[in-house]
Amino acid sequence: MGYIDAHVHVWTPDTAHYPLGKGWKKEDMAPVSFTPEELFKHMKPAGVDRVNLIQMSYYGPKDATSGIGNKFDNSYMLDMIKLHKDVFVGTAVIDPAGADPAKEMTTLAGKGVRAFRIYPKLSKEPIGRWLQPAGFEKMFAQAAKNDQAISCLIDPDAFPEIDRMCKKHPKAPVIIDHMARIGVSGTVVEKDVKALVELAKHKRVMVKIGAFYALGKKKAPYTDLGDLIQTLVKAFGPERCMWESDCPFQVVEGHRYADSIGLIETKLKFLTAGDREWLLRKTAEKFLFPA
Repeated sequence: MGYIDAHVHVWTPDTAHYPLGKGWKKEDMAPVSFTPEELFKHMKPAGVDRVNLIQMSYYGPKDATSGIGNKFDNSYMLDMIKLHKDVFVGTAVIDPAGADPAKEMTTLAGKGVRAFRIYPKLSKEPIGRWLQPAGFEKMFAQAAKNDQAISCLIDPDAFPEIDRMCKKHPKAPVIIDHMARIGVSGTVVEKDVKALVELAKHKRVMVKIGAFYALGKKKAPYTDLGDLIQTLVKAFGPERCMWESDCPFQVVEGHRYADSIGLIETKLKFLTAGDREWLLRKTAEKFLFPA
């Protein structure tokens, strides 16, 4: 079927070769292991054959607000991309306060990195100014030049700064992870949905449709999220929406990979066959796996 999962984390229990970041202990890793081989057991039966890996926080500073300057180690992800070059691309985490984040972005482009995850705790500024530090300015500018995305792990209170930077850097691709975690409280708040829809005016903003296990009722078949998904697909267009599982978290505590992909594949009747093709393959293929 050639589906693409736009958001998966992998890590190894081999902490001798891949040391954990400052503040992390081996006991913090849950599950204790999620290697590509373990991932393949879930994704391949579901028709998924390519994946965008997201650098796992275990290999970076635990508390970024006090850890700026600590090593942001993407080694395991990069090694897995190299090992499975026809399967994986990646989203790295780099230090926006580092010596030259723009140069690092370009270097990582040659290693299969298509995006860079940012989140408010990488900044020492309050949420209303979280993208003010100069490093973020450099990252957005370089993203536009390299056609690499700024991938945002954010809540709705972070939208105003994203809006500001999108206006300033309209050519920079931006991805909103996990539908901005709307519904994480158990309730989909309408004002938050409207605020996310407002970002659709920026033509290079894309949204990941997924992490269903953590949103709304947090229970398969996740159809309670249908109205939210319908609103986002209508606002952004299916061409700017991509499905994600957020494995391995999708497959723990009673959740199944098949239920996540199944919501898009069969459960949401408002999606046309063409919509499903964009969400499950074409959007991610066009941006994350360009020819």
